[in-house]
Amino acid sequence: MELRDQSSAEEVRQDVTLTESAADTPIENTEIIEVAPVSDTNKPDEEVASEPTKQMTKDEIVDALEAISQKDGAEINRDEVAHLKQVFYAIRKNELLQEKQEFLDKGNEESAFAPMPDALEEKMHGLLNVIKEKKAEFMASQDAERKANLEKKLAIIDELIKMADDTDNVNRHFARFRELTNEFKTVGEVPATDMTEVWRNYQAAVERFYDQLKVNKDLRDYDFKKNLDQKQMLIAEAEKLGEEADVITAFRRLQELHEKWREIGPVAKELRDEIWNKFKDASAVVNKKYQTFFEARKARERENEDKKTAICERIEALDFASLKSHAAWEQMTKEILAAQDDWKKLGFASKKVNNALFARFRKTCDEFFAKKAEYFKAIRDSHSSNLEKKTALCERAEALKDSTDWRKTGDEFVALQKEWKTIGPVDKKYSDAVWKRFLEACDYFFEQRKKATSGTRKSEHANLKAKHEIIESLKAIDENLKREDAVKKVRELMAQWQQVGHVPFKEKDKVYEAYRAVVNELYDKLDMKENRAQMANFANSIEEIGNDENRLYRERERLTRAYEQKRNELKTYENNLGFFNVKSKGGNSLLHDTERKMQRIKDELASLQEKIKIIDSKL
Repeated sequence: MELRDQSSAEEVRQDVTLTESAADTPIENTEIIEVAPVSDTNKPDEEVASEPTKQMTKDEIVDALEAISQKDGAEINRDEVAHLKQVFYAIRKNELLQEKQEFLDKGNEESAFAPMPDALEEKMHGLLNVIKEKKAEFMASQDAERKANLEKKLAIIDELIKMADDTDNVNRHFARFRELTNEFKTVGEVPATDMTEVWRNYQAAVERFYDQLKVNKDLRDYDFKKNLDQKQMLIAEAEKLGEEADVITAFRRLQELHEKWREIGPVAKELRDEIWNKFKDASAVVNKKYQTFFEARKARERENEDKKTAICERIEALDFASLKSHAAWEQMTKEILAAQDDWKKLGFASKKVNNALFARFRKTCDEFFAKKAEYFKAIRDSHSSNLEKKTALCERAEALKDSTDWRKTGDEFVALQKEWKTIGPVDKKYSDAVWKRFLEACDYFFEQRKKATSGTRKSEHANLKAKHEIIESLKAIDENLKREDAVKKVRELMAQWQQVGHVPFKEKDKVYEAYRAVVNELYDKLDMKENRAQMANFANSIEEIGNDENRLYRERERLTRAYEQKRNELKTYENNLGFFNVKSKGGNSLLHDTERKMQRIKDELASLQEKIKIIDSKL
């Protein structure tokens, strides 16, 4: 039977969630207006996020979630659960910041921080799972109820059709007709996939019955007039909704209008098409705006999904197993934190993938920070072990410092100092104290030995002779030799010079001046580009120290610390290079200045290495 009134189509609706458009095809191409109620669970994320935050403690939040978990699925409000979860993590975030600051205030490295587990957070996760399961059970029961309602409505429609087909007794069926139509309206919702067809068949049966009904014409016209007035009011309201700026509010109100339209009976047959078309056109305007809104939303969600997937792939490609140094872990930490910052800037992806993407992203981040915590725990354990070893050396040195067996004990002290060099670093808060303790014991012994022993003049004269021979060998270098061979020969003789011990004090300056003069001359002739004056002065100062191993070790320790400080300074500059904006003129200038500073530090590092080698040659 041809549909002549909204009564055949106006009753139709289709469940629509805020993550999907109202229909797969444009509204203007559909004869039936498809609308759906928007429940609180479909509230846009923007609306949920804008609700005021109630100040609660974590215990109160968990208690509230536990109370909710005791409710039936029908009583559970998803927005309330999401709000409590959001407040909990806001509090947890502040706790982590405070925990980290306390960790740093104790003198720990920021990179070694690993948050402690939170029992309340674990309990909250369990409660959320219970709530989720109850809500799922409730939705399943709702689906079963809708299927039962479908069977009831189909039975009513079948009875209406039979009464309409009994044209001879249609008047006698009017009372039962009223009962059935009222019963149809009281029956609850049916599955969304069947809703359109059910309402279409129901209204077709009602129209058929009315068309066949032989009752008092005045009563029938009165009903038609009353229904017409009510439907015209709904049309006026629907037309105003087309001007409503809030798309969601307009769509919800339109659904309410469609519910009221369904409850109103038919109008005169000649007016049915006209009045229905007006209501349909007004509804189409609202639905079109609603569909456009959510199509734009879906496009943003797809874009966010692609970007979040790319971030996941980016950090999953990082090789955590290859990180073997503090600097490498710090650099990787910056990359992970940068990925987290990029993630925070993105909006939501679609509901069906957003949680899965976050779980994927968080899994990789958790894996990284867990491995980082393990690495720095191993470092701390190593530092602790090194401290025990150095403390043991201090105790051995303190036990030997009063010995007068100068040769044997001196050798033992040298062995202790060499062993000290092989032990790795300790925590900064202990390094100075343990070094000072070791140094005091060494200083005491060597000072006592120095007072008790005198130098051997024969050895000094032998050394003087050896140094004169080195000077003569330098002078005898053939200028016709290849430059590479000559430079090699010069460096070999210079190394031999460093190996020679003390000379008589009166001859020290004279022989050194002769040595420096011939070396400078060779540097000029062979174009050996080095800071020879500085290095020569340093070598001279080392000569003055002589065989005082205690002073030599202290000077080496000082240079080693200066070297480590310069190396850390170079790492800082290297890390900062990634933050420069080289597209601007100022950025280029700052970058070039930083590169010059880095080169200067590299030159200083090379010089420090050379000085350490000079000391090592004397030990």
